[in-house]
Amino acid sequence: MRRRSLIAAAGAASLARITPARADEPVDVALVLAVDVSRSIDEDEARLQREGYRTAVSDPKVVEAIRGGMLGSIAVCYIEWAGIEYQRTVIPWMRIASQADANGWAATLEQAPRASLSWTSISGAIEASRRAMGECPHEATRKVVDVSGDGVNNSGPPAELARDRAVAEGITINGLPILNDRPTFGRAPPIPLDVYYRDSVIGGQGAFMIAAEDFESFGNAVRRKLIREIAGLSGLVTSYA
Repeated sequence: MRRRSLIAAAGAASLARITPARADEPVDVALVLAVDVSRSIDEDEARLQREGYRTAVSDPKVVEAIRGGMLGSIAVCYIEWAGIEYQRTVIPWMRIASQADANGWAATLEQAPRASLSWTSISGAIEASRRAMGECPHEATRKVVDVSGDGVNNSGPPAELARDRAVAEGITINGLPILNDRPTFGRAPPIPLDVYYRDSVIGGQGAFMIAAEDFESFGNAVRRKLIREIAGLSGLVTSYA
């Protein structure tokens, strides 16, 4: 009983550390992290993916990039998605402006339960991210959705329709395709995943993608991508980690 109480207290403390300040406080970037949890991603890969986001957001270099912005803060919303019927907000909008904020966010993600469901709806992920962006309590200089996954859209409307709708609202969509060499449900993808993300997923002002060669290199790709997104850098459409 005492152990459960200590765990609950630790969870409450981490949530307290990342409770937003005033809802009207502006930020440099409103960033939705939209993360694939379809069944093509097994338990070990899901763990590596979560760990990649935890270590990247709390990395001192990422925090330095956040602090170096004009306003010195960002707002982050973490969504997990699978088929068209499943999108779940794991961590709602949180303002990050310090190392303590970033560490608290990472601790909260570590404690959150995981799910794994079938199919891959990038269109559903973008639509959920677009709705979340409309609910962001902070005015943002830039609005960015970061989509990561290891497969093409195979559930719901085409990804291009959702992408174009989001871009029309001033949202930039960046991509982090995971170039897993294992066929999805025994079938090879109809098109190389990095090409698919380039042509059908990313869009908007300064859009880019960083492809992770596998789940082991995912954390490094996330870190590079976050720094680039926070700094508002543009340039090459694609790079690899």
